[in-house]
Amino acid sequence: MSLDNATQKPHDRLGAWLAADMQAVNTLIRTRMASEHAPRIPEVTAHLVEAGGKRLRPMLTLAAARLCGYEGPYHVHLAATVEFIHTATLLHDDVVDESKQRRGRPTANLLWDNKSSVLVGDYLFARSFQLMTETGNMRVLSILSNASAVIAEGEVLQLTAAQDLATDEKIYLQVVRGKTAALFSAATEVGGVIAGAPEDQVRALFDYGDALGIAFQIVDDLLDYGGTTAAIGKNTGDDFRERKLTLPVIKAVAKADSDERAFWVRTIEKGKQVDGDFEQAQAIMARHGAMEEARQDALGWAAKARTALTALPDHPLRQMLDELAGYVVERIS
Repeated sequence: MSLDNATQKPHDRLGAWLAADMQAVNTLIRTRMASEHAPRIPEVTAHLVEAGGKRLRPMLTLAAARLCGYEGPYHVHLAATVEFIHTATLLHDDVVDESKQRRGRPTANLLWDNKSSVLVGDYLFARSFQLMTETGNMRVLSILSNASAVIAEGEVLQLTAAQDLATDEKIYLQVVRGKTAALFSAATEVGGVIAGAPEDQVRALFDYGDALGIAFQIVDDLLDYGGTTAAIGKNTGDDFRERKLTLPVIKAVAKADSDERAFWVRTIEKGKQVDGDFEQAQAIMARHGAMEEARQDALGWAAKARTALTALPDHPLRQMLDELAGYVVERIS
């Protein structure tokens, strides 16, 4: 495996290092997403699970466990658990957002229907709980079940906050910690817990995942206003069309004059959008430096993630996790 290949992306190097573990995770996922009585379940889950995602979250669990010296079998169960939780939330998200594209392909709710997406998502949540109990570790069960509750809470909070111009950066951070960072931090934390790592290392892994997840989401928000459809796996401008108050918009609203505020009220709060509004939104953000400010925030969270790693053992995996934090924000540099 060409781990020294500088042209490889950090998550590819991570994947190469963890190849045997990831193969075991993929085998377990395929086994557990099968259903003898409801063939629709593997059809829908295979569409998402086999869609060629980076499998970043399960890789974080495997990397954290191996970094802390774990040699047992249960990091594979936990990595599959994390991927099932993630896939379940994607299925539910696409229904809530009425999305038509995910990872560059039609969404499950478009190919099948909303009912199938919701019910298969429920099935995957149930499967994830079955998997995590097999570790026999109550602390792991507590971390992942809490994360599942926080994710659901974050999604509900976003429903009320997304189209309310009173939503500020504090509420935004709360939403992001729920819908994105909670699973990142749980993924890394349970890797340390299952390895029996010292408390300072478990805390460092949590902090790394939390900061990485926040940086990851801010970058996603920025790419929606300045990326390409190929880069983000969905249509550019989807967040604007779905009237989501993401960080660059919140920053632009905070500096808006009366005309600009009227524009945001019409397009985001009232949802009355016409041709050219997306371009006008981009122009307003540029005028106030909102994109650059949000980019600096993302860079700051990536730096916090890298700092957290200093409490962990010196290991090639630690270096890869450090590079990963840098790579996440390189997409907007």
